[in-house]
Amino acid sequence: MDHPVLSLGLSTLKKPFRYLAFRVVAFSTLWAVLALVVIATIISALFRQASERGFESLLTAHLFNLISSVGVDESGRLSGAPNLGDLRFTIPQSGWYWAVEPVSDDVNGRLMSLSLLGNLPSPSTDEIPFNSEFQRSYMANGLAGETIEVFESEFVLAGDSSIARFRVMGNRSELEADIAAFERQLYIALTVFGLGMIAINAIAILAGLTPLRRVREALAEIRGGAAQRLDGAFPAEIAPLADETNALIENNRRIVERSRTQVGNLAHSLKTPLAVLTNEARAIGGRKGDLIAEQAGAMQQQVEHYLQRARMAAQRDTIVFRTPVQQVLERMVRVIAKLNPRVDLSLQMPDQEITFAGEQEDLEEIAGNLLENAMKWAREQVSVTVHGDATDDARRSFTLFVDDDGPGIAEEDRRDALVRGRRLDETKPGTGLGLSIVADLVKEYGGDIALSRSPLGGLRAAVTLKRAQQ
Repeated sequence: MDHPVLSLGLSTLKKPFRYLAFRVVAFSTLWAVLALVVIATIISALFRQASERGFESLLTAHLFNLISSVGVDESGRLSGAPNLGDLRFTIPQSGWYWAVEPVSDDVNGRLMSLSLLGNLPSPSTDEIPFNSEFQRSYMANGLAGETIEVFESEFVLAGDSSIARFRVMGNRSELEADIAAFERQLYIALTVFGLGMIAINAIAILAGLTPLRRVREALAEIRGGAAQRLDGAFPAEIAPLADETNALIENNRRIVERSRTQVGNLAHSLKTPLAVLTNEARAIGGRKGDLIAEQAGAMQQQVEHYLQRARMAAQRDTIVFRTPVQQVLERMVRVIAKLNPRVDLSLQMPDQEITFAGEQEDLEEIAGNLLENAMKWAREQVSVTVHGDATDDARRSFTLFVDDDGPGIAEEDRRDALVRGRRLDETKPGTGLGLSIVADLVKEYGGDIALSRSPLGGLRAAVTLKRAQQ
């Protein structure tokens, strides 16, 4: 069973990777970091190798210089005044020392640098043997606690038996400190360079993706009704996409116009037969005539209803129209108020301009059916209010409230009130299609309709619709 916290964390982690810019910047940054780490490692290793080779070459040169500067006198005593040309051999406990000690019995005495104020024992040949050239090297602790590297050789000074041991010692701690200082400077330089490279890379990537953002904004303007096509100078890689999108928009527009023409033709072709049936029913009169007239009227309403839905389905998700809400509602309220002088009809609009992302006829159909229903049941008062939603989608939706002070609808009957042809009160005139037509239109526009208890005491119909971009 998946852990809920773990699942939430993985889901949150995956969200940034939905963005192309984030993925490109993240992968380029990862590659840059790996490349810099590899470069830093290689440079550090090469610098260490070069430093160690130089250090060992220096000790070897000092050792040969020391050997050439020392001999034995007639009494078999070590003699000579080596000058290795390095002042560090004269500074006490500097970590740089040399020493010459007898090995054979016919050699005596001992020579050492001024810096060597003590004795540094040499390991036995069993521990560290000499090579074929009677040389060896090893690490040891210096007089001041430093680490020293010792180059040691045994050399025959006179005859075949006068053998002395020559040792040159260099301060390995100094070498490690120099290497560490170089690595710190290298890491700082590469870090600054890497940050600058990542920043420049991110800026270049984001700048390169700017045309895609412009395409997205242009598509949003088209969908919001502020534009009819993708306009602007796009790069060669994006221009074909813009052209194909414009072609698709134009094709959809032609489909919508063709659908409207077909819907109009169908409505016109059905209008005459239904009118003939209605006239014949009136001519027949009586019970049969009334029945035929009633059914012809029902057929007319059904045809209009489904033609309306067909028209909405044809234009859905294609070109979004723009309709000023205040102008439509003010005009409808004035007309309906004159037709119903007994009811106090009021309209409240927000300060900001609200534009419906749809056709004016559809907004009039929605508001007209809601007002007609409210006027039919109201006693003295009907209120129309428009609010901009106080949510994250405040810029993309608005809500139309229509309240009356009538008897209202019981909570258990509100769902049935939106069903096509369902009439809750047969004593009132009507077909039961008003609220269902509103519900269908709202659904086609991707909105929402809700019935509830009105603050005036009757029914509140709340319709939420999409707003067009300003």
